[in-house]
Amino acid sequence: MTEIPSAARRGITHSIHGHDRADDYHWLKTQGKQDAEVLGYLTAENAHLAAVMEPHRALQEEIYRELLSHVQEQDDQPPVPQGEWAYFMRTEEGQAHAIYLRRQRETGQEEVLLDLNTLKVDEGLDNVWVYATSASPDGRYWAYLLDTTGQEIMELRVLDTQTGKLAETPLKETGAWTLLWNATGTQLFYSTDDATQRTNRLWRHTLGQPQDKDELLYQEDDATFQAVAFLAENGETVLLGSLANMAQEWHALDARDGHSTPQLIVPRQRGTEVSRLTDGGDHWLLLTNAGGASEFKLMRLPKRAGATLADAVEVLPYDENRHLTGFHLFKNHLLLSGREGGFTRLWVLPRTAEGYGAAQRVEFPEASYTVRIGANREYDVSTARILYTSLTQPMQHLDLDLNTLHTTLVKDTPVPNYDAAKYVAEQVWATAEDGEKIPVSLVRRQDTLLPAPTLLYGYGSYGASMEPAFAMSRLPLLDRGWVWAIAHIRGGSELGRRWYDAGRLKHKMNTFTDFIAAGEHLKAAGISTELVAMGRSAGGLLMGGVVNLRPNLWKAAFVGVPFVDVLSTMLDDSIPLTTGEYDEWGNPNELEAYATMREYSPYDNLQEAKYPHLFVSTGLNDPRVAYWEPAKYVARLRTLQQPGSGTLTLKTNMGAGHFASSGRYDALNETAEEYAFALAALQDKF
Repeated sequence: MTEIPSAARRGITHSIHGHDRADDYHWLKTQGKQDAEVLGYLTAENAHLAAVMEPHRALQEEIYRELLSHVQEQDDQPPVPQGEWAYFMRTEEGQAHAIYLRRQRETGQEEVLLDLNTLKVDEGLDNVWVYATSASPDGRYWAYLLDTTGQEIMELRVLDTQTGKLAETPLKETGAWTLLWNATGTQLFYSTDDATQRTNRLWRHTLGQPQDKDELLYQEDDATFQAVAFLAENGETVLLGSLANMAQEWHALDARDGHSTPQLIVPRQRGTEVSRLTDGGDHWLLLTNAGGASEFKLMRLPKRAGATLADAVEVLPYDENRHLTGFHLFKNHLLLSGREGGFTRLWVLPRTAEGYGAAQRVEFPEASYTVRIGANREYDVSTARILYTSLTQPMQHLDLDLNTLHTTLVKDTPVPNYDAAKYVAEQVWATAEDGEKIPVSLVRRQDTLLPAPTLLYGYGSYGASMEPAFAMSRLPLLDRGWVWAIAHIRGGSELGRRWYDAGRLKHKMNTFTDFIAAGEHLKAAGISTELVAMGRSAGGLLMGGVVNLRPNLWKAAFVGVPFVDVLSTMLDDSIPLTTGEYDEWGNPNELEAYATMREYSPYDNLQEAKYPHLFVSTGLNDPRVAYWEPAKYVARLRTLQQPGSGTLTLKTNMGAGHFASSGRYDALNETAEEYAFALAALQDKF
């Protein structure tokens, strides 16, 4: 066993609102990730983790082999039609990364567009991520956004499919989420970020033209908004959105005119959201909460000069029990997504010359499931690709007949050595401190005797819902007699927008107490013996919060890429994400918001206690939650653990960012390491 690392203590005091906040490890941030002392500390923590796990490497290898046994290594994703071609990804046995291909729809001829395995070797890269791809309308060019460091700073490359070579010099330092072509395939739209990695500019690039000659179409100067561009489903309109958590602004330009300029459609208004908008021909189709529609309503806005949201009319009656989340427009149908009763739903509305018909819900056989709209790149079709899964059903790619609402199986994701009949899923309800009922989804083997060890997973932020969906990666624990539980806590949107609003800003503490209530219920109901908690990113904040509040409830916790130094981050508007997230957490420059964050910030609420086993992880290049947050957290926690506390480890992935390793085998091994830690923790074998 190596010596337990100890970071130097260099006390400083942060003062604001008349409050002093001691911080002994601020230097881990200020000295930076290239600093020798910082790297030395992170390396020492990695060495400590290696020593802790050394006796359990055989178990890790066993779990890795089990995980691998459930992977169909040679597999194709279902092709997505677009024009003369259908585009898809393939994985090859023994290859860590995907291969991007297309198939000629008439002849079946295949072409390789990008082999990430070859690219990684040829360019000597540690990791490779592709964030977006886009084929030109005629299929001549294929563009993609490539990240090689995990810092989410992209390079935009364009492949000329006729020559098999790049069509031009790659565009540098582009944003991660905007990539689309104009209607003629001669121009690309992309974004760039400011110094805080806030996407603030949208550009039009003419193929073959130097990047410094590109046209700036839109610039967002409000630090709480980000800019993004989409292509409307009809291919005729580029939609430019300026998005904040509680407000959006929309512009449009003609995708057929290489010189068109953005025209304002919906101006921003704090508290009034237009979360989705597209071109409906003679009208704009949109989802909005305007007029007190907290769960959002579907409306059409006439395309006439001076039209405002006040001129929009409902497409279907507003229902407070139906939370609308998105849609995809086809020539003759609208496919609408949302939530009812805590679960995802789809509805189809026919389109006629007079407008939109009545909504019909798409039905599925299981009571608990997750369904969403898949990749659809053709407009004048009568089928839509959708994705369906449940806790026991691996992902199914289905084609939905928009006229009959019947589904046809396109592909059932293969999971070798898996028999769904051996597993059972159910839902239970925990009671929160304020009496609110918290849904908890469970999955286990049929032959697992209860109570059993339980991994309780949670997130609870940004309105993101943790769906009851299948995950092959759970099988090694389920097959060892564990229960996997998902706590659908406030801060997500499982029960609609009210569920989200009840877990953000001044109500954030509900997120933590809901998760604790879920854990207590699982024990009291005879479902769980020992509890292991898991969460990542904002879910890592959740972990830090619940470990502080109830350290004795958990046998272990996995605190992944955790947002644990809330005050330091939200008081620093020079780092990524801060200003754009004031609507989520609050602005701590304001006294009330500061007081709320101070109440739950995990780093600031650490105290002497007997803590459970903790596996904390981070990526050195993470732009979302910087390495110094978990590093400071672990360094401080080491000084506060009372005798009898569990083992504390910090893992830093030195070549990746927020999303860990890009290779699938590396990712499996990282999962296996965490499970080996959990199994060892259950028996206190450290």
